[in-house]
Amino acid sequence: MPRPFRFGVNLVEPAPAAEWRAKCRRAEELGYDVLLAPDHLGSVAPFPALVAAAEATSRPRVGTFVLNAGFWNPALLAREVATADALTGGRLELGLGTGYVQQEHEQAGLPWGSPGERVDHLRRTVEELDRLLGSPEHRPQAVQRPRVPLLIGANGDRMLRLTARHADIAAFTAARSVPGSATGLVPLGAEELDERVALYRELAADRAEPAELNLLLQIVAVTDDPAAVLEPLLEHVPGLTLEQASALPAVLVGTREQLVARVRALRERFGFSYLTVLEPSMEAFAEVMAGLRGA
Repeated sequence: MPRPFRFGVNLVEPAPAAEWRAKCRRAEELGYDVLLAPDHLGSVAPFPALVAAAEATSRPRVGTFVLNAGFWNPALLAREVATADALTGGRLELGLGTGYVQQEHEQAGLPWGSPGERVDHLRRTVEELDRLLGSPEHRPQAVQRPRVPLLIGANGDRMLRLTARHADIAAFTAARSVPGSATGLVPLGAEELDERVALYRELAADRAEPAELNLLLQIVAVTDDPAAVLEPLLEHVPGLTLEQASALPAVLVGTREQLVARVRALRERFGFSYLTVLEPSMEAFAEVMAGLRGA
């Protein structure tokens, strides 16, 4: 039996208190299972935003998508995680990644480091969180046991190894960095993503419990005119054709019926049962979710 679908929305736009709570309630009304907050300069501070989201709603879980490990000291992060889990009544899911925007580290006066150094820091952070939050002496205490569910966003080999060992949820961005760019990402094709998921499954073969697999959908639009929606992507990635762009795993553009079929195919081919969209796609993807309920 395939794992049931879950759907999350990453609330990327800061807002005053009343507006923030209203959009969280709207996401709950639309049927989202997880309300998420990013960790970028210029976005909301994740933990207070998630506590407010939980107070405004009753059903969805809340989570970070994903914390930039380079911004965080593990001991201070453990305090934040335990407090947020307690204040949300045990609804927190912790998403972690290495970070990929060098400019943000420089702006914050924090070291950027090599890719290997960033992965090492994330590994140490995960191990220290396990130690601290698993200790009965740690104060404050999280509600969830044995720990808050951990999502790790991964793509490279070392990150996939770390994810296979530690994560309850393995998140795939279906994108890779552009050489020479501090912020640019280009989407992965289906064959590249096949290879990444296959490597993860190999590395996770000895797990007692399989992890949930997550995919971030970068572009979502219910439309009869895919070309108009995908024009900016075609300009961003030279040589990419409309047909190729429409087939990218992180792109969901077409009629409602086509998108429902595409999401089912993503679960069948790759195992993605937990799908996340960005806030601008929240309303559009709700139409697709309605066609997938009970699937």
